[in-house]
Amino acid sequence: MNEQTTSTNDRSNTQSDLTERVVDALKTIYDPEIPVNIYDLGLIYNITINDECVVTIDMTLTAPGCPVAQTFPGVVENAVKTVDGVRDSIVELVWDPPWDQDMMSEEAKLELGLL
Repeated sequence: MNEQTTSTNDRSNTQSDLTERVVDALKTIYDPEIPVNIYDLGLIYNITINDECVVTIDMTLTAPGCPVAQTFPGVVENAVKTVDGVRDSIVELVWDPPWDQDMMSEEAKLELGLL
């Protein structure tokens, strides 16, 4: 039983480390219209990593009519695929709930002069 517990804990630690590296990668991607990274902007709604190290991300854009709506998810997928330990990346563009400024981190709000 201890071996299984250790294995589960190791997997959790590894997945936690991988999630952290994925978030770091997301923080290098900036919204084309607002000079803030997409993670702090609140565009990333969910990050899931399965046992095969496939990362699935639910994200939104600041507006449905955003000019990069067709290409930006691919940019995010490609950036996440470069993270060491990620086997593949899938980005789902979602519109519910709609994005608003309350989803931004305090750091992003400070950077934009909203606080």
